Amino acid sequence: MFTFMRRRLLPAALLAALTGCASLSADQGFGEVSEIARQRLGQTPERPRSEAELGETRQIIEKLLQKPLSVDDAVQIALLGNRSLLADYEELGIAEANLVQASRLPNPGFSFGRTRSGDDIKIDRSFSMAVMGLLTLPATSKIERRQFQIVKLNTANRILQVAAETRNAYYQNVAAIQSVRYQEQVESAAAAGSELALKMTQAGNFNQLELSREQAFHADAVVQLARTRQQAVMAREQLIRLLGLSRAQSGFQLPQQLPELPRSRPSLQDAETQAMTQRLDIAAAKLEVYGLQATLGLNRATRFINVMELAYLHNSEPGASRETGYQVSLEIPLFDWGSARVAKSEAIYMQAAHRLAATATDAQSQVRASYQNYLTAYDLARHYRDQVLPLRKRISDEYLLRYNGMLSSVFELLADAREQANAVNATIDASRDFWIADSEMQLALGGPLAPLSAPLDNVPGTPQTQGKQP
Repeated sequence: MFTFMRRRLLPAALLAALTGCASLSADQGFGEVSEIARQRLGQTPERPRSEAELGETRQIIEKLLQKPLSVDDAVQIALLGNRSLLADYEELGIAEANLVQASRLPNPGFSFGRTRSGDDIKIDRSFSMAVMGLLTLPATSKIERRQFQIVKLNTANRILQVAAETRNAYYQNVAAIQSVRYQEQVESAAAAGSELALKMTQAGNFNQLELSREQAFHADAVVQLARTRQQAVMAREQLIRLLGLSRAQSGFQLPQQLPELPRSRPSLQDAETQAMTQRLDIAAAKLEVYGLQATLGLNRATRFINVMELAYLHNSEPGASRETGYQVSLEIPLFDWGSARVAKSEAIYMQAAHRLAATATDAQSQVRASYQNYLTAYDLARHYRDQVLPLRKRISDEYLLRYNGMLSSVFELLADAREQANAVNATIDASRDFWIADSEMQLALGGPLAPLSAPLDNVPGTPQTQGKQP
């Protein structure tokens, strides 16, 4: 009796053990994605899954909107409220479901047949199992597990992209606010000059040419102010879209000016090497190549026999002994020897290998271009701040002294005020370009400008952490 029970329980225990390993996780891998993003952004994204969690997220966003937003606040809101990003998070659930499905035993088949010949009734029963699917279960499970890791890396990379887009829109918006303010000063000075020129012309102290020149300048200033305001509106709407805010939440405040430039000229050592170890798209491409290599090996191993079923038979009919036995079903490679399937796998593998090489080459070029743009933008912003603006201020001081000494006219003073405002606008644009270049540099490196304390080799899911690959 004990032997009989053991024979029955051991297969059941084996099936339970195999199927028990394949289960859905609570967060569908988002914890690993969140940790990768935290290392690179210093902020932890959240994935609300219930109404209660959505309510908590909205409270966090509302609290951040109560004060003028810093760039980090804007990124945090985008990570919480950008619906496109939240939709990308669902790729994790799809990939994990595929992994669990691939890790589970194939469902057995049961067939029942009943035939009648006169008064004789024959009953056929069979219980079958796809043996080939069972034999290839470890390999297919490993392939889907690697695909799940690829989705995690791609999702984390998407978070970095949204953060970079948010930073860019934030700096564009703050710079637009500054530009509007100074363009309003230009328009005000042009309006004062035009009005004064009209009065002097009416008094006979100004000719029509000088009047028309001042009026034309004022008309041009009005056009420039309208365009600057429109650009500010477009920049704000872009930021609102990235933050995922509604119309009721669009009244948030931003700082009145851009952050100060770094005190020293930034310099990066071995930027290309840093990008190769940090960029998530390269890590995902490497994993894809490894996964396709495993798929290619599996297709080669099963090129001749791709379908194999084992069935247990139990037949009975009246007046005869019951028939028991087994049946093996094989696919006969008569017309399809699997060469096309293997050739397809080889082509897909080589395609992925070439794309990996292209991704690495493009990444190195992007780093070099971004770094040069980064340095140039910093030099130009420093030049405007330390050279151009002080010069314009000295010129304005000299004009003011000459005007007080009745050595220059009020129109010369107004023209100089317009030139100074233009120099301030150029300084704002240069500072904005630097901070955007800083954001683009971080995206090109795949992380912060300083190397990460933990290299990408230690990120869960990369080939180096999975042991020897098949």
